[in-house]
Amino acid sequence: MAQKIGVYIDTGYGIGEALDVEALSQVAVKEYKVAVCRAEPYWSDPEKLAIIRNDIATEELTAVIIAGPSRRVFEKEFRFDGIITERVNLREHVVWCQPPNNEDTQMLAEDYLRMGIVKTQKYDDRAPFSEATEKAILVIGGGVTGLHAALGAANAGYQVYLVEKEAELGGWARKYPKVFTGKPPYDELVASQVGEKIAAVQASDRVKVFTGSQVYEIAGAPGMFDVIIRPNGPWVEEANKKANDWRAEQLARAARFAGEKQEAAAEKEEEVGAWGVGERPEPDYEHTRVAVGAIVVAAGWRPEDASKFEHLGFGKYPDVITSVQMEELAAKGKITRPSDGAAVQSIAFIDCTGKDNEKPNFLYHSYVTSLVALKQAHYLRQSNPDGRAYIFYENMRTPGQYEKYYQTMQDDPGVFLSKGGVLGVSNGGRQLAVEVKDTLLAERLKVSVDLVVLGVGMVPVTQDSAVVNLRYRQGPFLPVNPQGFNDSHFICFPYETQRTGIYTAGCVKQPMDFYQSGTDGLGAALKAIQCAELTAQGKAVHPRAGDQSYPELFITRCTQCKRCTDECPFGMYDEKPDGTPMPNPTRCRRCGICMGSCPERIISFRDHSVDMIGSMIKSIEVPDEYSEKPRVVVFICENDAYPAIDMAGINRMHYSPFVRFVPLRCLGNINLIWIADSLSKGIDGVMLIGCKYGDDYQCHFVKGSELAGVRMSKITETLQRLVLEPERIEVHQLGIDEYAQVPVLIDKFLETLSGFDPNPYKGF
Repeated sequence: MAQKIGVYIDTGYGIGEALDVEALSQVAVKEYKVAVCRAEPYWSDPEKLAIIRNDIATEELTAVIIAGPSRRVFEKEFRFDGIITERVNLREHVVWCQPPNNEDTQMLAEDYLRMGIVKTQKYDDRAPFSEATEKAILVIGGGVTGLHAALGAANAGYQVYLVEKEAELGGWARKYPKVFTGKPPYDELVASQVGEKIAAVQASDRVKVFTGSQVYEIAGAPGMFDVIIRPNGPWVEEANKKANDWRAEQLARAARFAGEKQEAAAEKEEEVGAWGVGERPEPDYEHTRVAVGAIVVAAGWRPEDASKFEHLGFGKYPDVITSVQMEELAAKGKITRPSDGAAVQSIAFIDCTGKDNEKPNFLYHSYVTSLVALKQAHYLRQSNPDGRAYIFYENMRTPGQYEKYYQTMQDDPGVFLSKGGVLGVSNGGRQLAVEVKDTLLAERLKVSVDLVVLGVGMVPVTQDSAVVNLRYRQGPFLPVNPQGFNDSHFICFPYETQRTGIYTAGCVKQPMDFYQSGTDGLGAALKAIQCAELTAQGKAVHPRAGDQSYPELFITRCTQCKRCTDECPFGMYDEKPDGTPMPNPTRCRRCGICMGSCPERIISFRDHSVDMIGSMIKSIEVPDEYSEKPRVVVFICENDAYPAIDMAGINRMHYSPFVRFVPLRCLGNINLIWIADSLSKGIDGVMLIGCKYGDDYQCHFVKGSELAGVRMSKITETLQRLVLEPERIEVHQLGIDEYAQVPVLIDKFLETLSGFDPNPYKGF
């Protein structure tokens, strides 16, 4: 259906003084024959919004274009029920970064208005996704994290199903004698309060508890997860074996992707594993099937395998134990040596357990191990005022307010702390001899102790146990990163996993103490509730919260190449028996990565499609080769690059007026046809700017920015066919706080292009 469009040009913010507004209006009226075009200051004011609403009613507008401030501001004000709203950024991207009343500035503004109108014309009238959904919450794990999550969701009025593999609720907190308070003054320990949480869960009529049970299978998608819960039995061993096999495969693939970007992006094994879609038989044994809207995974942790610490005497001397075993000793009331039952007078706590002092093993370590060493030294001092505790550490990690507890232990005369590496543990006769290279004193120390405690790491249970058993084409387990933790949006969205509607909390995500785990469980419960509610409204949750679009496939043209199913970071697509993709819309994050991956260009959103972006590019006015006015198309992700460019404008940073920004949902939805469209139209160069990725950064859609780099590495053939230089295309990463780099990147690229002749396709 053709859109009836109203264009509203904001002349405030200096726009009216910097541009020829009448000429700009003529672009809308004469070139595109819009139904309404008005130019006034500050359309976000209530009285101006009333004018727009009146036009919508009297002129029967189906779409409104606001040409003024960035789309990142006044979002609520410019929201009209049932009406398409498009934003054209004349403030931050034009008049605040270009000289006023300049020919090039005017051309820039007119091009952006053309692009906005063409985009609006291409909107597809497609009803939002709508299907009956469930709002119940599944919580996997009945420790501190799971108990808090279950109670939080139940107290908010939601039905909760709590699954715990052990016969009793409580997890590790039920076994530990003392825990941190997490509250001021942060310098004491208290008895665990987990019993109160257990009683509250058992008393709640909104929580159904399954103890001694595990999840056999999770099928479906957010709002319509179908969960099979089964009592523990022999099936668990088989499931865990498959979990280990899948973990090994995923770790290998993650390493390949990180180390061999060009090859690994397209790699995907054809075999999807024993529990792929359509392969797993229905259980014919005792089980319970429940329907839920979202899931919280709070399965907890297990101690790191201490057998690797033979160099520290573990397995050789009975009085060398792990920090977990130390908790068990302390729980008995009196700390005694495992070898002879004698009372312990002195303990060496080794907080850095690496084999090589230069390369300590920190894979699963965190500040928790340091806190545990301090806490257990406290155990000794409380039970034996004459006892001595030695804590040897490479890095003492007590962030935040726990620094207060560290200071308290520093002041204890019976606690000796030394930064350095433990060289070895040996038999010292009646005691154990611990030799340490003290980093601060540059000396070797040797102490004799009754007990040696190794601070082992906290390994997420999901690494080697079947916990969620997803019935997804991309595997039955949550994806993992090269370190073995659940791969997630660890920076921007810490609760999210790569499986929409499934949220990790507590120590499956990262090592935490009990207090932090409980708080984390509550946070995950809130995210699960948000997911269940928005899914019921047909909306996305994150990061495009509220987005009602979803991908539609023109399936008759599908060639079963499987690139969409392979490259989707979120497992949105399963697969039909004939090999064609089977979308699960509520799993979708609306990133559009699948749209960019499809060589047949059959995937589209109502407001974001290959044709829409291609048409926007074609609407750009390209001067001829004699004008000395080059044109550059810059594809930018909406999450980091767009706001960074906004910030450059807010700070009045000037850069070349020859660039035209084209916002994308994610750089991963870049389609090579857009590059070809740009170059064949006469555009002189193309830049791509996406989120930063790597160890310290993360694309908002996990791997979209990286995939874009991989795709662009394969554009050489297209450039050769067009007889164009490969330097006409650049790919960059930009953090949201790196706005000062915007002028640098753009002007440097224009300088590079100045060394080439104009694109020979100008005028065609």
